[in-house]
Amino acid sequence: MTKEQILEPDLPIIDPHHHLWDRPGGLPRELASLDHGFTDILRNIPRYLLDELLADVKGGHNIRATVYMECGSMYRAAGPDHVKPVGETEFVNGVAAMTASGTYGAVRACAGIVGHVDLTLGSKLVKEALAAHIAAGNGRFRGIRQIGAFDRDPAVLGFLNARPGLYRDGKFREGFAVLRELGLSFDAWLLEPQLPDLIDLARAFPDTTIVLDHVGTPLGIGSYAGKLTERFGIWRDAIRALAKSENVYVKCGGLPMPFLGWKKRMAEPDPSSETLAQQWRPYIEACIEAFGAKRCMFESNFPVDRFGCDYISLWNAFKRIANDYSASEKTALFSGTAKNVYRIAL
Repeated sequence: MTKEQILEPDLPIIDPHHHLWDRPGGLPRELASLDHGFTDILRNIPRYLLDELLADVKGGHNIRATVYMECGSMYRAAGPDHVKPVGETEFVNGVAAMTASGTYGAVRACAGIVGHVDLTLGSKLVKEALAAHIAAGNGRFRGIRQIGAFDRDPAVLGFLNARPGLYRDGKFREGFAVLRELGLSFDAWLLEPQLPDLIDLARAFPDTTIVLDHVGTPLGIGSYAGKLTERFGIWRDAIRALAKSENVYVKCGGLPMPFLGWKKRMAEPDPSSETLAQQWRPYIEACIEAFGAKRCMFESNFPVDRFGCDYISLWNAFKRIANDYSASEKTALFSGTAKNVYRIAL
């Protein structure tokens, strides 16, 4: 597909959600035979490091900075298990230092870092792990993500399933309480049927900043195939309920992932930004209506969202959706909310 012309090329953007990884050995043996959108992504994108990120963020849109989101990269090979994920923060901070030098232009990649800690380990080990992340981040560490996505249908998540009911677990909440003490935020990834779990968590911890990733991941595959329209109202009601907790923000993105069923394989042709905007608009507009622009932020979720579109078309689609919003609302959606939540200094 021919690359699209960049819409509004001067509009400043902070991309608040992307990953970096290198899997030179390919898929682990236990995953190699699985037929799932995520294994398709890993087969087709075994490497996404600084060179690949720069090729995307310097492709024409005015990306000023990015926020790194944990994905299990570069954990320490040795040492206590609860601090092995600190290796990811060490790795990403090095990437951030590279772009902070100015060698690669004005973009500041990984200006904020969100790492991983298993909050079910108890407050003592959680505090130790978070302290190590903060030290390794050299002023860039902003919080953690612990994925709670789960569905009983193996066709939905497959190997990605987290433990069921994680966000309601007592040990998890003991560790979660430590985040506020240290001024850290929490990114939550779970699926649309699980949104009540996050609503309950947000009400229990009203002073902790929580970011809902990927608009809560509506489902249109497996046992949910063909039910996107049927379940839209259920999702929207949950989003409206979640928005009542003012400590919660939402990332408007993640919709090109396999979970909605719009695209079955990466090898299929990418849709145009016009088609993407048409597909995404109901979900994104519902989030902005519920949360307000100052609590919403557009995200790339790259390279995962490469499953459904390229980086240029993704941001073009967001710009099409935001076309009729005010200047202040567009600033919030494309950079302001991310700047405030992740404390990005430009």
